[in-house]
Amino acid sequence: MKHFDNKVAAITGAGSGMGRSLAAQLAGAGCHLALADRNATGLAETERIVRALAPKVRVSTRVLDVSERDAMFAWADETVREHGRVNLVFNNAGVALSSTIDGMTYSDLEWIVNINFWGVVHGTKAFLPHLKASGDGHIVNTSSVFGLFAQPGMGGYNATKYAVRGFTESLRQELDMMKCGVSATCVHPGGIRTNIAQSSRVATNMVGFMVASEQQGKDEFEKFFITTADDAARAILTGVRRNARRVLIGRDARMADWLARLLPAAYQALVVMSARREAAKARKRVKNNNAGNSNQGETA
Repeated sequence: MKHFDNKVAAITGAGSGMGRSLAAQLAGAGCHLALADRNATGLAETERIVRALAPKVRVSTRVLDVSERDAMFAWADETVREHGRVNLVFNNAGVALSSTIDGMTYSDLEWIVNINFWGVVHGTKAFLPHLKASGDGHIVNTSSVFGLFAQPGMGGYNATKYAVRGFTESLRQELDMMKCGVSATCVHPGGIRTNIAQSSRVATNMVGFMVASEQQGKDEFEKFFITTADDAARAILTGVRRNARRVLIGRDARMADWLARLLPAAYQALVVMSARREAAKARKRVKNNNAGNSNQGETA
């Protein structure tokens, strides 16, 4: 797919971040849009931005949860009815969870797997027949830098992003064999400036272990966000035009990929050393905060 003019793209997680940037850039290229998100307010704002940017582009929206299979299949059928066809699907919606595996609840694990992995599966399965019918289709599934290497405290997130990677790489190979006019790309963003950190779940078992507080954990996570959503969207669309099997976004993603390739087992020891230093700093912050609160109580 060398251009997006007069194509039809379906995007999940379109209410903010990379999803919104993808919508805006595709609209600017003349692509019609089917946009979905759980956040009705954010979705409406993306629609407003897109319509102002490209008044001639057809835009439809659907508030839905990507973890709900029936809703995803209904949206795919609805997209074809409203737009006549669909050429691209961006399975972009995702959430984050910070927790030790020992302390992780099954409800948290099911929550992140249902959205990050099953959401991608539902989007792929629901739209693939329509993409094949178009004769010119592309599936873009969002994994992560954490689909390239693992980190303590991110076991649930790692599991989903590795799963998306394996699922999409197998899908791409099958599509290559079928020669059906559809291809697939796996995207591995590093730290992208979106709201995923502030909307993430930080389990209480992380406090005092790797972070000083739930909010501090989110803030620390956000410090690693070095690439804008607009730059990420440009990289993804360039990857689609090139029919890339995968797209690494940001120097942090490229460094992680290099490290995992160079030291596929030994990199884990380096990560542990770094995590221990950060954990020690977190415990010191907790101790200092507790001491400060105690002193304030004595003064009062």
